[in-house]
Amino acid sequence: MNNTQITEALLADIVSAPKAVVEKWRLSGKIVPKANGNYYMESLRQFHQIRDMLDTNWDEEAKTTPDRRYTAVELFAGGGGLALGLENAGFDHIALFDNDKHSCATLRDNRPNWNVIEADVREADYSGYTDVDLVTGGFPCQSFSYSGKKLGFEDTRGTLFYEFARAINEIRPKIFLGENVRGLMTHDGGKTLETIKDIISQMGYTLVEPRVLKAIFYQVPQKRERLFLVGIRNDLLQTANFAWPSPYRQVFTLKDALKAGIMYPTDCPSSPGQSYSPAKQAVLMMVPPGGCWKDLPLAVQKSYMKGSFGQGGGKTGMARRLSWSEPSLTLTTSPAQKQTERCHPAETRPLNVREYARIQSFPDEWSFSGPVGARYKQIGNAVPVNLAAAMGRSLVRLLNGI
Repeated sequence: MNNTQITEALLADIVSAPKAVVEKWRLSGKIVPKANGNYYMESLRQFHQIRDMLDTNWDEEAKTTPDRRYTAVELFAGGGGLALGLENAGFDHIALFDNDKHSCATLRDNRPNWNVIEADVREADYSGYTDVDLVTGGFPCQSFSYSGKKLGFEDTRGTLFYEFARAINEIRPKIFLGENVRGLMTHDGGKTLETIKDIISQMGYTLVEPRVLKAIFYQVPQKRERLFLVGIRNDLLQTANFAWPSPYRQVFTLKDALKAGIMYPTDCPSSPGQSYSPAKQAVLMMVPPGGCWKDLPLAVQKSYMKGSFGQGGGKTGMARRLSWSEPSLTLTTSPAQKQTERCHPAETRPLNVREYARIQSFPDEWSFSGPVGARYKQIGNAVPVNLAAAMGRSLVRLLNGI
């Protein structure tokens, strides 16, 4: 029997249920904890997410290697999370495009051999890239407000999806990988995604049904969700067989990210970071690990929340202190904004740059360029490296089959 134990909070994260619902399951006897309050994963097989972790093919998939050299071109490369993960999976980047000088400096500093092109993607020339295996990019989510008519490729001109599609159309890679926020699934009542599917079809590619992946299942200690789009050129469909990556057998927590252990051999190194004003620090000192504004005295709640206090919604990102025993909340581009606090679990300060990077599963030797705000932005916008690597291995297996 698998003796792995998880906490009630981790079970809630794994099955995407509110903690209050999981508590009801316990009180009704649907789930039965051990004497220490934890649960054997084996006793939770009724949940398909737990079954997938217990019966995972992760170890076999981790042995994936390319049958030959596979090349990649990346747009919107940012601080390098997606590119580094794909490199770890075996891809060789022949060009990376981004218009942010700090992101480009980060990519060049860490990988002097990469061909980093600092330019507006709208002016990028792809004529030199032939016989490329993979085009990737995390294009920003934008509306195509054309009242439901069937759009042509040119009709999306002016959006960054158009630029991603143009790169695919001009390079004609064997496969492509797009990533985006989960909200793209329902954006503009689903019309945005339908338009994307139409255009991909018009270009001669078949889109695998898009899927939202939860980073916690792929060795990332963070409750982050990303939508992935995988496309295959139609002339290769006959031999193409794509399978989404299997989950890892455990969920990593903030402690795994910041302390020496299974993820990193040492405690997180010190680094610069933002700080709180004395007034804000005084408020956050009252919040326990895993708590938020709701744990403050009523008078402090009203004073801190101001107009938000009487409005609906949980707003649990406000005055939020993280917990060692859970994955981090999704990182944003700043850990000290009032709506999206990411306070250290034991010290009353925002997470610093290196802590941010570890929660995104970057190696400690991957350095970030620019002022502190630019570093947070690069890390907060990145695809977690370990999630990108798991996706990359799935793409390598797809190309090996083709």
